[in-house]
Order: sequence, then structure tokens, then C-alpha cells
Amino acid sequence: MQATVKVFDPATRSGSVFLDDGTEIPFGAAAFDAGPLRLLRSGQRVNLAVDGDRVTYVTLSTFPLPE
Repeated sequence: MQATVKVFDPATRSGSVFLDDGTEIPFGAAAFDAGPLRLLRSGQRVNLAVDGDRVTYVTLSTFPLPE
């Protein structure tokens, strides 16, 4: 699933994204830490892995999601 970063707090390693339909969903430090990233900026396109309604993995749109 692709989305755009709305906000990211490097101190807590959490934030929220906008889906393409405008829905905002939050992600926690565990989802950020699961990927290879060190920082996100507002407006960046990202790929998400979700389990139900919880984001489990966040990475840049140019990086693959884990299998």
C-alpha cells in the first residue's frame, strides 16, 4: 500500500500518513523500526505493510516491502 507522509517525529520514531483516498492513519515506532529508514519527511511517498488496521512496516516507495 502506498501513502504520503503527513508528519514524522524523529524523537518518538512515529507519525502519520495520508492514503491516496485522503484517509490519515498513524504508525508507531515499531513499524518505523522494522524498516531500513533513519528519517522521514513530510510529503515523502512511502510503502506500508498493514495487518488489519495497524501499520507494521514503513519504507520509501522505491524500496520493496518484506515478503
